[in-house]
Amino acid sequence: MSGVLVNGRGELMRRPLVARVLASRGEALVVSGLGAPTYDVAAAGESPKTFHFWGAMGLVAMTGLGLALARPRDRVLVVTGDGDMMMGIGSLATISRAAPQNLAILVLDNERFGETGEQQSLTAGPADIAAMARGAGIARVADVSDEAGVEAMIDALYSAEGPVLCVAHVARGEDPKVLPEWDGRKQVVAFRAALQNVGS
Repeated sequence: MSGVLVNGRGELMRRPLVARVLASRGEALVVSGLGAPTYDVAAAGESPKTFHFWGAMGLVAMTGLGLALARPRDRVLVVTGDGDMMMGIGSLATISRAAPQNLAILVLDNERFGETGEQQSLTAGPADIAAMARGAGIARVADVSDEAGVEAMIDALYSAEGPVLCVAHVARGEDPKVLPEWDGRKQVVAFRAALQNVGS
């Protein structure tokens, strides 16, 4: 795996990292956050067991929580960005209180608001999402910034008793947009149909 996930500066590259994470998803249900995380998840290959967000910034983790509570036998993975997670940072306390064992959250932190011009996000300053998650009471938190921690992170996302939150610090920069289904109604219908075929 050496050299596949990092750039010349040794920084994790977001899109290859997401592809590597999703290669191990199995039957997991995936909720992707608006903007770059959705493009990255779509670039890794579409699945009816994936629900993409196009808006509603700050609500992705809570949607994952609702899905995890409704489908306790299914692993639920939320893939989102630092901007979305910071907008909904209070959700971590609710997730901690609900304590869904099947929920994992991957935050792709590039310290930028990618959808509005690459302005510095809150995590470019002192804000620390991993520390906030621990402060909210989430016990299983990982903070990964290099290739050495990736496999353990993937194992935690799919196998550790949740709730799990992993922050992956990724390089800045924009990959080409890969747009999944835009029609919300079609997405909902396809996702519901997929849930009927998932064993719970």
